[in-house]
Amino acid sequence: MNQQYLFLILLAVAFVALIVLPGRQRKKMAAQAQQLQNSLTPGTPVTTTSGMHGTVRGLGDTTVDIDIAPGVTVTFERRAIMQVKQPTTTDPTSTGDATGSTQAEYPELGDDTPGDGAGGTTR
Repeated sequence: MNQQYLFLILLAVAFVALIVLPGRQRKKMAAQAQQLQNSLTPGTPVTTTSGMHGTVRGLGDTTVDIDIAPGVTVTFERRAIMQVKQPTTTDPTSTGDATGSTQAEYPELGDDTPGDGAGGTTR
C-alpha cells in the first residue's frame, strides 16, 4: 500500500518535470521575444540570427528593414532579430561613423583612388 503511494508521487513529480516546467520556459521565452519585437524602433542597433549587425531603418507588419552599411538596406523577417545592441558611444577622436568602424580599419571602403586595374586591391 505504501509503495503504491510512492509510485503515484514519483509519477506526479515526473509529470511536472517533463510537461509543466518546459511549458513555463517556452512561455517565458515567447514573452521575451515579444518584448524584443515591441522595443524595435527606427535607429535601434540590432543583430540578426545570422550574425548581421545593423540599424533598424523601417518596420513592417512582419518585416524589418536594416541598414548594414551606408546606402545598403536589407529586409529581414522580424523573427530574425536576435538581440538589440546597446548603442555605442562615439569617441570624439574617432573618424568613423556611429557603428565604430573607421577608414583606418577598412581602407578599401570608400577608397576613391584607382586600383591596379585587375579589379581588386593589392596589399
